[in-house]
Order: sequence, then C-alpha cells, then structure tokens
Amino acid sequence: MQTKLTKLEKYWILYDVGNSAFTLLISTIFPIYFNSLSAAAGVEEVDYLAYWGYATSLATLIVALLGPVLGTVADNRGYKKKLFAGSMGVGIAGLAVLWVPSSWLAFLALFLLARVGYSVSLIFYDSMLTDVTEPQRMDQVSSYGYAWGYVGSCIPFILSLVLVLFYEKLGITVQAAMGAAFLLNAVWWLACSLPLLRNYRQKYYVEKRQQQVIRSSFRQLWQTLRKIQEKKKIFLFLVAFFFYIDGVYTIIDMATAYGSALGLDTQGLLVALLVTQLVAFPSAVVFARLAKTRDTGKLIRVCILAYTAIALFAIQLDRQWEFWLLAVCVGLFQGGVQALSRSYFARIIPAENSGEFFGLFDICGKGASFLGTSLVSVTAQITGSANSGVAVLAVLFVIGFLIFSRVQKMA
Repeated sequence: MQTKLTKLEKYWILYDVGNSAFTLLISTIFPIYFNSLSAAAGVEEVDYLAYWGYATSLATLIVALLGPVLGTVADNRGYKKKLFAGSMGVGIAGLAVLWVPSSWLAFLALFLLARVGYSVSLIFYDSMLTDVTEPQRMDQVSSYGYAWGYVGSCIPFILSLVLVLFYEKLGITVQAAMGAAFLLNAVWWLACSLPLLRNYRQKYYVEKRQQQVIRSSFRQLWQTLRKIQEKKKIFLFLVAFFFYIDGVYTIIDMATAYGSALGLDTQGLLVALLVTQLVAFPSAVVFARLAKTRDTGKLIRVCILAYTAIALFAIQLDRQWEFWLLAVCVGLFQGGVQALSRSYFARIIPAENSGEFFGLFDICGKGASFLGTSLVSVTAQITGSANSGVAVLAVLFVIGFLIFSRVQKMA
C-alpha cells in the first residue's frame, strides 16, 4: 500500500491550507472587529453576540438551500471544477473587500457573502476526495487536509495579528490594519487554490444532461431525497452528523464572540485560539494514524464524547485560564471529528454522485451551525447570560452520539 502522498493529494490538501485561513479569521479577528463596529454604534454586548450568531445561521441557511442542488449539478461531467472556482472566487473577493464598510450592518452583509462563497466551495472540495485518492487512503488524506490546514493557516494569521495588535506602532489606522490583514488572507487563499485548480480532473461523474441541467438536477435531487431513507446507513449518519457537528462548529464559530461577551481579554483570546490551531495539527495526524488500525466509527464516538465534556465545562467558564484550557481541549479533538466524519461519509456513498451527497453532507457540515448558533443566540438573549446559551450544545452532542451509535451497528 502506498504511504507517500501523491501530487494530486498534496494539491487537494493545500486548498485546506488556503481556506483554513478564512476559517481562523471567522473565529478570531472577524468577531472582534465586528464587536468594535457594533460597540461604536451603541449595540449591547449580548445583542452583539446574538447578531453575530444570526448572521452565521443565515449563511448556513443559504448554503443549505443552494448546496444540494449545486452539488447535484457538479456531478455532471465537467461542472465540478467550474462551480468550485466560481464559489471560491466569491469567497475570496468578499474577504478582500471586507475592510471597506464602516457600518456593522454592512460588514455583516459582506461577511455573509464571503461566508456563503467559502461554504459552497467546500461542497465541491469535499466531494473531490473521491477523485483525488483511493477509499483505503481517505482517512489519511482527509486528516492531513485538516492537519496542514490548521498549521498552515497560522502563517497568515500571525502576520494578521501583528498588523491588528500593533497597528499604532506601525503608524497605520486600525481600519488600514484590518484591510491589510483581510487582503493578505485573500491572497493566501487564492495562492493555495491554484495548484488544485490547474491539476484536478473529475474522475467520477454522471454524463452531462444536454438540456436543462438545473431542472434535471432538481429532479435528480428530489429522487435522491425520496430514496435516501431506503439507504438507512447514509440517512442516519447524516442525522447524527447534523447534531454533533452543529455543536462542533458552533464552538468554533462563536468561541471568540463568547469570550468577548464575557469580558475576557481580547489578546488572550486570540493567542488561545492560535494555540488551538497548533494543538490541532499533531492531534489530526495522530487520528489519521489511529484510523489505520482502529475502527473509524469508534474514533468518531470518542471525539463526540470529548466535545460533550467540553460543552459542559464551558457552561461555567468565566476566567481567562479556563478559556485557555477549553482552547487546548477543542484542538485535541477538532481535527479528528471533522476529518474522520468526511472520510467515513465518502466511503459509504456512491462515488459518481459525490457532489450531490456532499451537498447534503455540507448542509450539516463545515460552516454549518444553524441550529447551534441560533439556540445559543436565542438562549443568551432570553436569559441575558452568554453562559446559559452554551448549555444547549451538550444536548446536541448527546443526540448525535446516540444516533451515530446506531449507525455503527448497521452493516
């Protein structure tokens, strides 16, 4: 069995390095910058956390509506790369101009555009896994994607931190510093995407429908949705994944917003989340190696249980050192649960319909925390406490664990 990564596998992994820079900004600098814009407009801290959560939820809803149809279209011969390039371009362009608005509402609107482009591109990217590697190598390649994404994204992030934290010493305004940081990350994302764009070829596909591709794709998607309950393992996995990954991405998306709402030191929050990335790199590699000798499903269940404990711990969080501990624990299991879920799903679906199925997968998956962020936001506003909002996440993990345990018992 081949152990070294092929060039195409490396190019696929490199895109994770590029887009992960955007992911890191979402969970760190974006909410802090949004907090400063909203505070200047007189928005209360609890409302700021809620508005950020609502924007994230709306982006997820848009992707949920677009994703399955676009994924089905992408399964047609010659379409996947084009749709991937287009959605990626929207995300990169949105990021590049995100520094322009001075209004918190306009910033949220541009953030929404960039996030949708980013999330849609991941539908096509994730589905490329079946084209770039073999089934027995999926755990390894998927895990390495997340691992190198974590550590690679730290490069533009550290440069961005220097700009944002020391803009006065550099003799520039905070808006100029933010603009430079956003542009830097946009260029990084683009540069890491080009090798995959140049070398990717769609290996599995359905023959192009000559007329009315969109309409026939809707029809195909509808047929799949009607039949998917017959594919009980796939259906139940998607239900389980919806619950537990919602919790995971809610923690990722709202960690800095949560810490800021609690009044914790901003610089400490940023450094703690950088530590999360650094811890996640070796952890994801370890999970890749464990998957060679251990059952992937059992490893996923370990990660879900760990996240349940993390959510319960976060309920009482009110000190800086507790946030640091939380950041380390998240890093230990973040890459494992994401990577192994992606490769587990890729193995149980038909390869020629990977775009269609990953469209459904990404409703619940990467960038999708609609239920979790909404529940956290509503609970925080009703109770007036950010801590109370986090309590609901433990319930999501328990439901996900129980359903996934049932999936594991199926042949």
